[in-house]
Amino acid sequence: MFKERKVIIQSVVIFVGIILLTRLFHLQIIDETSRLAADNNSRRKFVEYPYRGLIYDRNGEIIVYNKPVYDIMVVPSEVDMEDTTKFCSLLDIDKQNFIERMSEAKHYSYVKPSVFYSQMSNEEFARIQDRFSEYSGFYVTPKTNRYYPYSGMANALGYIGEVTPGILKRDTTSYYKSGDLIGISGLESKYEDALRGKRGVSYKMINVHGVVKGKYKEGKSDTIPEPGLNITTTIDSELQKYGEKLMDGKIGSVVAIEPATGEILSIVSAPSYNPNLLTGREFSKNYSLINSDTTKPLYNRPIQADQYPPGSIFKMIQALIALEEGVISPQTRVVCNRSIINCHGPHSYEDLRGAIKHSCNPYFYETFKRIIQQGEVNSFNADAAVGLEGWIEHLKTFGLGQRLGIDLPNERTGVVPTVSLYNRIYGEGSWNFFTVYSLSIGQGELGVSPLQMANLSAIIANRGFYITPHLVKEIGGSRELVPEKYKKKNYTSVSPDKYGVVVDAMDAVVNSGWSGTGARAHIDDIVVCGKTGTAQNPHGEDHSVFIAFAPKDNPKIAVSVYVENAGQGARAAASIAGLMIEKYLKGEIERKHIEDYALEGDFIY
Repeated sequence: MFKERKVIIQSVVIFVGIILLTRLFHLQIIDETSRLAADNNSRRKFVEYPYRGLIYDRNGEIIVYNKPVYDIMVVPSEVDMEDTTKFCSLLDIDKQNFIERMSEAKHYSYVKPSVFYSQMSNEEFARIQDRFSEYSGFYVTPKTNRYYPYSGMANALGYIGEVTPGILKRDTTSYYKSGDLIGISGLESKYEDALRGKRGVSYKMINVHGVVKGKYKEGKSDTIPEPGLNITTTIDSELQKYGEKLMDGKIGSVVAIEPATGEILSIVSAPSYNPNLLTGREFSKNYSLINSDTTKPLYNRPIQADQYPPGSIFKMIQALIALEEGVISPQTRVVCNRSIINCHGPHSYEDLRGAIKHSCNPYFYETFKRIIQQGEVNSFNADAAVGLEGWIEHLKTFGLGQRLGIDLPNERTGVVPTVSLYNRIYGEGSWNFFTVYSLSIGQGELGVSPLQMANLSAIIANRGFYITPHLVKEIGGSRELVPEKYKKKNYTSVSPDKYGVVVDAMDAVVNSGWSGTGARAHIDDIVVCGKTGTAQNPHGEDHSVFIAFAPKDNPKIAVSVYVENAGQGARAAASIAGLMIEKYLKGEIERKHIEDYALEGDFIY
């Protein structure tokens, strides 16, 4: 029995020995990762950050590029520092700040590197690099940060910043690490995957002071970083700069689109901010200052200000829907009965073309009534609900009440009232046209964004279709990587033959001398087609609205302008729209008196 026990014990010992030897062989010979980990005291893993993709305008002018910066990394377990005074002096921080930074690093990990001092400039690093090797546990990681040659287009371009704990938690790919930079807003966010590139890794031998002594194993385990893809935008930088100049000191938006392609030529949000303020170590401080500004410079008005009532520019949609529904014709005349709804200008009995030219409110009051009260059902109130549903379906094909799908984050939908909304407010079967007639002239519960307004102008310019407005023309030098939706035509529910009379009317708005409301957009040798709007504002001066396109045939540009608290659309908005068209099509401004008027910003006359 004793012999049997002895054999069993010997067998167990031999079996365990074989397991240990096998594991040791695997660790020492086969598993390269484990061997590298075993050598952790003599080598260190360095993340090699790629260059972020550059951003260009449509003409090849660079509008975003990279500048070198340096992150000071720390591994708390390797720090051996008796006197922190000199080190704090080197980085220009006080002792309390040093303690706080070290505490954050230790909270992250004692043995893993984390950012101790971020985004040191090239000049700052040059000043300290010779003395930096004296401090063990600290080393440098080169990175790049964004720089903007001119302080414009901030909301559309967006900015990059350090990943937050929330972003890290949502990152299912585990790509990002603490201290990494990521696109936070605008194009930087929307095209993050293309712009960021792919990180590389290098392993280097270091001595006890943290000084790099050479490549580890001749760089066999290193990987080369892949730079991000460059992006060519649809923006015309000169037009963008000019739009921002015109909107300086004002609140509102300018959006310009190439109708045939949906390419956005200019997208101005006013007021704005200098995008260079949201780069580097001062990011948090500057962001707080910008964010607390009561004029809301971080608010991207072209795509987020969707509560704007469209005002009289909406009359063109009413006309097109009415023509498609067959409830009016171009020859239909309506008495300008100002006892029903207020109107302006010396007109009394216009056809459709004249009604658009003079922006006749009673005409479109009657037009909207004919659209939604078509006698589909016997009950007058129930008939309004049926008619409104059909009207809403038309509006959807114009891109209203929904996101157009621009390649920017946080686009808003605008507001198109529904039957269910009015049922909740007034009770089902308890409302009709006379309850909601303010919709007829672009007021009431309607809300559109400046982008949607510009897209409406592009639709009319194209006689019935639009391509989803977008800001990126090429990715990595290729049009193929641009999403297909930015190449596809979207047709409205109104047939192309209905647009002619509306286009002619918009021509008359601008080119009939001062009898047309858009005279300030007139350019002698270019046929500009436009429509004014004055959006009612219960909190102060009305808002000035204008949409336009040019030339009349084969249009090259469609524009929307919205200037808050600037009064009639014939003044501020029409002037700015005409100047934007002149700048784009001619390259220079010949109508200096209109430019001076727009820049002065006094729109009482």
